[in-house]
Amino acid sequence: MSTDPHAPIDVLIVGAGLSGIDAAYRLREAVPDLNYRIVEQRSRIGGTWDLFRYPGVRSDSDIYTLSFPWNPWRGDLTIARGDEIREYLESTAKDFGIYDRITFDVEVTAADFDSTTDLWTVDVIVEGEPATIVTRFLYMSTGYFRYDAGYRPEFPDEREFSGTIVHPQLWPEDLDYDGKRVVIIGSGATAVTLVPALAERAGAVTMLQRSPTYLFPYPWTDPLTRGIKRVLPVQAAHDVIRWRNAVLTMGIFLFCRRFPKLARRGLRAIAKSMLPPGYPVDTHFKPSYEPWDQRLCIIPDGDFYQTIKDGRAEVVTDRIARFDEAGVTLESGRHLDADIIVTATGLDLIPFGGVSMSVDGEHFDAGDKYAYRGYMLDDVPNLAWAVGYTNASWTLRVDLTSQAVGELIAHMRERGYTRAMPTLNGARPKAHPLLELDAGYVKRAGGTLPKAGDRTPWQVRHNLILDAIDARRYHVEEEMVFDSHTP
Repeated sequence: MSTDPHAPIDVLIVGAGLSGIDAAYRLREAVPDLNYRIVEQRSRIGGTWDLFRYPGVRSDSDIYTLSFPWNPWRGDLTIARGDEIREYLESTAKDFGIYDRITFDVEVTAADFDSTTDLWTVDVIVEGEPATIVTRFLYMSTGYFRYDAGYRPEFPDEREFSGTIVHPQLWPEDLDYDGKRVVIIGSGATAVTLVPALAERAGAVTMLQRSPTYLFPYPWTDPLTRGIKRVLPVQAAHDVIRWRNAVLTMGIFLFCRRFPKLARRGLRAIAKSMLPPGYPVDTHFKPSYEPWDQRLCIIPDGDFYQTIKDGRAEVVTDRIARFDEAGVTLESGRHLDADIIVTATGLDLIPFGGVSMSVDGEHFDAGDKYAYRGYMLDDVPNLAWAVGYTNASWTLRVDLTSQAVGELIAHMRERGYTRAMPTLNGARPKAHPLLELDAGYVKRAGGTLPKAGDRTPWQVRHNLILDAIDARRYHVEEEMVFDSHTP
């Protein structure tokens, strides 16, 4: 890695997960001779799929839309396990000449854009030593949650507990839960994934939730997918399956939002049909919010419901009064005995991976900015940030983003521009949340994330179909200011 401030690279990509690998491919597709580097804080490729290593970790959307459109997924399952996704990312990076451009164990701490040179100076720590990287364009592929810690509320008297407390984001590789009594606190995707996985070896598994979550069974595999892969070439099959799944997911989302009462009844009927007769469905699986106010939790082949039906796990809906030496006492007076307590209490959101950002030495907060097409910020030059959909696969959106950034950089090259900056010219449109979810992790983020506007190109709609249409008719100069710096 060059630390010479007089030898800037064209693009620095921060993060070697799904977003970073896709960005590298799409940028070189648009500008074949682009000089780029990827820096990754971890020691391996994968991002989220290297970080999360708890039992059963898997994709929360189908793998055909989560994988890259330009490198077909060749497995047979519709939902992929975490280690399979990480291996796919590593093999993709190697097969497409991206891996050798990644530098691992590099922590990015700050970045400043100098408008007198149109260059970003990025402060990093490599092997414990500070260094800098100078780049013409900065592409933050860091996602939006904290990697060093998850959301972890303090519980009354938790120090009294004599067993082990673990957060899924920091799952110990040597944690022995064979035959143990495990209490999982939470009801989101992580908790729902952990229950059937832990039940295979644990002595008893209890999922303790304050309030229910909507669950949606999704097949590990399906006959139509297998049939398409048998009759079509690999890339054509991947394209057909990818778009079929994307449109199906969007259709389910739109149905839930347009007809919430029908969606509620349908999801309740599914739960009732998959649980034992007489099971208190309305106690444990009837949320107070509408479907898709929060993300639907995928349960492959209904494995979560099947685990409950088989009696290998229990769901308890109650609130915690306090911890004690032997487990958890609930407000109802019931006691849950535990050897291990898993706090599946969610994530903490943070923009740019916590990197301090500034322009001409003046720090700016992402929450004070409007998002341009969901991936650039008003009045911040030469910066992109990859953020996925909340109601569909992450990759569907970041791939559109990377193609748009590639188009922008190619346009700058052709015209000799050294600066591209979206601007509202002082206007303050009506603000909307960047993420259209009522989930706890979004609420906790408060005003730390950029705002969306009420008109294009400042709207963030979380609608793949509309975004794909817009991507074809959008002009790269729309509400964008360009300039050229002469050394």
